[in-house]
Amino acid sequence: MNSDSIHARIGKMVSDHPVVLFMKGTPNFPQCGFSAAVVQILNILEVPFTGVNVLEDADIRQGIKDYSNWPTIPQLYIKGEFMGGCDIVREMHETGELARALHDRGIAVSRAAGN
Repeated sequence: MNSDSIHARIGKMVSDHPVVLFMKGTPNFPQCGFSAAVVQILNILEVPFTGVNVLEDADIRQGIKDYSNWPTIPQLYIKGEFMGGCDIVREMHETGELARALHDRGIAVSRAAGN
């Protein structure tokens, strides 16, 4: 599959779903600690999200890195905007910035964290 069609598929995923996590494994069975950490944060905030298992599709696994110009997985998108990987999401959660970012984009958050 060429990179334009992969980028189009990824673009559709991030535009069709308010919160998307490109991850290794699934939300119910993360297959790496970094993906598990982001899933845990989203679950703490009780934010519904769509998980995309990059281990099932090599084109998406590489394509998401090219799409975001970010070399690692997981990658979190909120309303089409790339938020970051595990370390950034963890830091945003600890400061309360992630809950604010979700809320500001119209995503209901059940429990704010941080400040």
